[in-house]
Amino acid sequence: MEENPRGWIHGDETAKAMLARVLTERPFLFLPPLHRVPLRVGNVVEIAGPSPSAKSQILLHAAVHCILPEEWKGIRFGGLERMVMYFDLDCRFDVLRLSQILKHRIMEAYKSANSTYWEDNGEYQKYDATEITQMCFCDDELFLACMRRFLYIRCYSSFEFLAALKAMHFHLQRESEALGVGLHFLMIDSIGAFYWIDRACQPMPIGGSKRKNLSLQNVAEAVVQEICKLLQTQPVLVLATKATIFGAGTSGNDAQRAFGKWCSERKMDSRTLSKEGEKLLYREYMPSAWQSFVTHRVRLQALGL
Repeated sequence: MEENPRGWIHGDETAKAMLARVLTERPFLFLPPLHRVPLRVGNVVEIAGPSPSAKSQILLHAAVHCILPEEWKGIRFGGLERMVMYFDLDCRFDVLRLSQILKHRIMEAYKSANSTYWEDNGEYQKYDATEITQMCFCDDELFLACMRRFLYIRCYSSFEFLAALKAMHFHLQRESEALGVGLHFLMIDSIGAFYWIDRACQPMPIGGSKRKNLSLQNVAEAVVQEICKLLQTQPVLVLATKATIFGAGTSGNDAQRAFGKWCSERKMDSRTLSKEGEKLLYREYMPSAWQSFVTHRVRLQALGL
């Protein structure tokens, strides 16, 4: 097929068609520390950090913003009103924390509405404190509607995770038809949860000798393949957390970061931070199939580390 360079210059799309195409998805305002990272649907973001660096907290805040509606009963919430699929691989998901964040966002929106005037029959009306309190305590309908858009899956092994990914397409189709909304976030917490267990296991042959062994690399390739299938059919953003491993090492790239500061890096396998004069090296332990799949990496550090 001949390539015509002039075809790249001469536009054949009207302004109306262009706006209809680019405005199909509302832009998502990320919360810190992701608000400065140039992300779009189709990206795979790896959020790495030690245990107290609030990696899961970042996922929960992003999930709450996604499942909240844009507007509800005249009150603006600024959410996306889309589904979130959350894979809990380290089995430490706190549903109470998710509920608290969601209720806090709902109550904050109602409180801000107290200072907003609404036009009613040609007159402006202001909610008083009593009405706002009643609305905050009585709006269980909004809370339940948001929680229905949060799809939670817990996995106890790489095999369960892979099986859940393979069944994900049917599950999403069923939920999308029931709720009338699509998926926006695919969250994995945490992607390296089964690394040491899988590494300790010897590669096992599946079926006959003609089939390749089931190894750590093969499992990672299968996981990436299933996520790629989803990305080809649905425009979603993948957020995955990963616990960092530190080891002694030397490097010219030192980084001193407090919690809340981030580093976005592309295809970078190691970073260093300085602690009391000692250099610690980020050790990349995920298989190469996952490393090459990630488009953005964000490093977090807890206070005092």
